[in-house]
Amino acid sequence: MNDYVIFVDSACDIAPEILDQWGVKYESLTFRFVDSNEEFYDTRYPAEEFYKQVLAGRMAKTAAVNTETFRASFEKILQEGLDLLYLGFSSGLSSTFDAGRMALKELQEEYPDRHMAAVDSLSASAGYGLLLYLTVQKKKEGASLEEAARFAEDTRLHLCHWFTVDDLKYLRMGGRISSATAIIGGMLNIKPVLHMDDEGHLISMTKVRGRKMSIKALAEKAAELASDSESPVYISHGACPEDALELKRLMEEKGRRVELITSVGPVIGSHSGPGTLALFFLGVHR
Repeated sequence: MNDYVIFVDSACDIAPEILDQWGVKYESLTFRFVDSNEEFYDTRYPAEEFYKQVLAGRMAKTAAVNTETFRASFEKILQEGLDLLYLGFSSGLSSTFDAGRMALKELQEEYPDRHMAAVDSLSASAGYGLLLYLTVQKKKEGASLEEAARFAEDTRLHLCHWFTVDDLKYLRMGGRISSATAIIGGMLNIKPVLHMDDEGHLISMTKVRGRKMSIKALAEKAAELASDSESPVYISHGACPEDALELKRLMEEKGRRVELITSVGPVIGSHSGPGTLALFFLGVHR
C-alpha cells in the first residue's frame, strides 16, 4: 500500500510551519476587505494586521476554496505516488469541504487504483486543528489511510468547541444573533458562550455578564464535559492573547495541559471578530 498524505485547509488555524512539521499539506481560504477588490490568502496575511484593520473599521468577506484549486493540489500528490486523506472545514459553515470532496471524487475516477478519502471534520479553528493533530498521531502510529479516516470520523463528535466573543456585532452581521440581541447585549455587557453542534453549526448556549465570567465559563465547560484528563487542550484567540493566557491558567488550575495557543485566522475571524476566545478538548460528547 502506498504512503499517504493528510491534507487540510486553512480554517484549522494551525500555522503553516507547524503543518509542515506534521507533514500535512494544505490549501488556503481567501478573504478581501469590502472596501477593496484585493484578495488575500488566509495563511499569508498576519492575524495581528488583520485585526488591526478590523478594529479600525474595515469589514472582510471570505471565500471558500473551489474544486479546481483542490483538484490541482490533490493531483500533484497523486502524481508523486502518494495516496490522499482530505480532512476538511465543517460543511456546516462553509462549502469548502464539498469542493474538496468533489475534487477527490473526480480524481478517483481517473486514478481508480489509488486510495483517497474525504472526512468532514464538522469542526473549525483550532478544534479542527486538534482533530487534525490527533489524526496525524494515528498516522505516525502506523494507521492506514482507511484507519486514520475512520478515527477522524469516530472522534469528531467528541471534539468540543466552546467559545465566547467580546463584541456581538460580528455575530449579528453573520446572522448568528438578531440586531436587537446585539444592541441589548452590548448595553448590558452580556457575553455569549457558544459551542459547535453535531452538524458543525455554531449554537449560542448561555449568556453571562462580563468578560471575566465568560472566560471562567469556558474553563468550567471543560471540567464538566471533558472525557480524558490527559488529552491535549487547544486555545485560539482573536487578538486577545492576555485572555488566552488567563484561560490557560484556569485550565492548568484544573489539572489540564494546554498544548497549543494559536490565533484565529482572518477567515474565521471575519465572522467572529476581535476578542474571540475559544477552547477545544475531547469530551464524552459535544
